[in-house]
Amino acid sequence: MKTALYPGSFDPVTRGHMDIITRASRLCDALVVAVMHNPDKRGAMDVASRVQALSLACAHLPNVRVIAHGGLLIECAAQTGADAVIRGVRPLGDFETEYQMAQVNRELGGVETLLMATSPAYASISSSIVRQIAAFGGAIDSMVPPEAAACIRASLAGQGR
Repeated sequence: MKTALYPGSFDPVTRGHMDIITRASRLCDALVVAVMHNPDKRGAMDVASRVQALSLACAHLPNVRVIAHGGLLIECAAQTGADAVIRGVRPLGDFETEYQMAQVNRELGGVETLLMATSPAYASISSSIVRQIAAFGGAIDSMVPPEAAACIRASLAGQGR
């Protein structure tokens, strides 16, 4: 596979995301990690901070490029020349949603989706849990990439108070 696309909100990036990024980067020549954003919704971290955190976390992976995209996933796939979309699946009910989205993306844009099982060590980590803990000043270092921890803490600090 030449180019793969790994889209997500990454609000914030977690060690689970990095597990998928690292493993997916070994399967293709180029991996584009796309911070997808909906202009009608406000994330806990702004898009620029999410791109910065991901860029820091992915700096050691030479074939990974981080971008921001505000449109449809199929548009992003076409713009980046992606041969396939990568999605991580946790054993906590992600499959049905990801399967449905994979079918829609193939129907609308002809793009195939590859579902990768999350490693068991990261299956219970979610961005929403990290946001809650960080908002109250809790320790998130075991859940987020070390390269991005300071950026994430700065963006999320004090949001729970």
